[in-house]
Amino acid sequence: MTFPLIILAFALMIFIHELGHFLTARAFGVGIEKFSIGFGRPIAEFESKGISWRIGWIPLGGYVKMMGENPDDEEADDSLSFRKKAWWKKLLIAFSGPFANLVLGFVLFIVSFLLPLNVEDQLPVIHKAEGKWTELFAPGDSLHSVNGKPIPGYLGFLEQLKRDAENIIVLNRGSELLTLRIAGIEVDSLAVSLYPVVSTRIGDVIPKTPAYHANLQTGDVITAVDSIPVADWYAMRELIVDSPRDSVKLNLTRGSTSFERTLRLEGSLATGTRKAIGIMQSHPVKYVRHFNPLEAVQYGTYNAFSFITLNYQMLGKLVARPSELRKSVGGPVLIATLGQQVGQKGFSYLLLFFGSISLMLMIMNLLPIPILDGGHIFFALIEAVTGRPVPTRVQSFLQYLGFLILITLGLFVFYSDLSSVLFRYWAR
Repeated sequence: MTFPLIILAFALMIFIHELGHFLTARAFGVGIEKFSIGFGRPIAEFESKGISWRIGWIPLGGYVKMMGENPDDEEADDSLSFRKKAWWKKLLIAFSGPFANLVLGFVLFIVSFLLPLNVEDQLPVIHKAEGKWTELFAPGDSLHSVNGKPIPGYLGFLEQLKRDAENIIVLNRGSELLTLRIAGIEVDSLAVSLYPVVSTRIGDVIPKTPAYHANLQTGDVITAVDSIPVADWYAMRELIVDSPRDSVKLNLTRGSTSFERTLRLEGSLATGTRKAIGIMQSHPVKYVRHFNPLEAVQYGTYNAFSFITLNYQMLGKLVARPSELRKSVGGPVLIATLGQQVGQKGFSYLLLFFGSISLMLMIMNLLPIPILDGGHIFFALIEAVTGRPVPTRVQSFLQYLGFLILITLGLFVFYSDLSSVLFRYWAR
């Protein structure tokens, strides 16, 4: 059921985006010729009040065709022409589509926290402590309660710690219950000095990474790295990150089957020069969290802002390291793969995923590439500074260039998606 939901959600995001353009253009008196979800020859079409409403057979976007929008259009009635409007009106019309995606993204993030959220957590058992905390915590300690409340998992333990009051922690060491008192001012130090028990079982496999191409799967258990046995995530990660070679040999078990894989080590925009293979921890503890409306607004808003900030940072790194483009972009295949992974975690996570896509549509459409909304905004800003619109011939050439850039990028993304899937298929 997840894949049809992804298609419907993507169509909704495109509709909301184009509706933003449509409503703002109508408010400024711009004539509308077409409103299309999808590109290419329409598979469904009807006309109402002089506007052609259609669904194109290529479901990779949409458009609102405004009178006088394209430089090559015949001159329309000045009162209805997009080109004849003031620069700030053209800017707002272009920005209204991405803004609609921004609003939708924030709404979806907030709504996801209004629903019951399935939390995945580690066991509330201590693997090791560092610094002064070795005097209070020992490997194998099982966290029992914080301030009188039971501990569902390790993340739940950290979230229940108070920074403005003393904390009473009860833990189980062997058959003995011990009570610890931790001042609120010490909480941050404690949080970075304790490590929970984490097995070498693989959780999610990140698409377009060595682990994905080697067909590693959720639930696989890594038993050795370069023939060195490993029993916990920390030892395994250290052997991978600090490997002196460009690849590692992993011994794994999948159910009752044992097998080996040799994986190439590589960095990414997220990890920088640190070596990685693209796997995440498994979380054996599952429980449900509920947030009140105020908490939902706070968490939803914070996470949406963080997502936007992180992606602009990634774009900046991509400009500095264009060689990472192949691993950093994805199309329908990547979206479907991630959607299937997220959908297994629950409907709240699926809403967060849809909200993320909506915010990504905003970010990508605001890029200053002619033919995208960011290109129209750039043209409007030039007009604001110079007092004259960009010459029609220049706009026409730049939009043609922008079209070629998008087509090239689309083909590159398709190749990247397809090759990633084929690598995984061959590794079966």
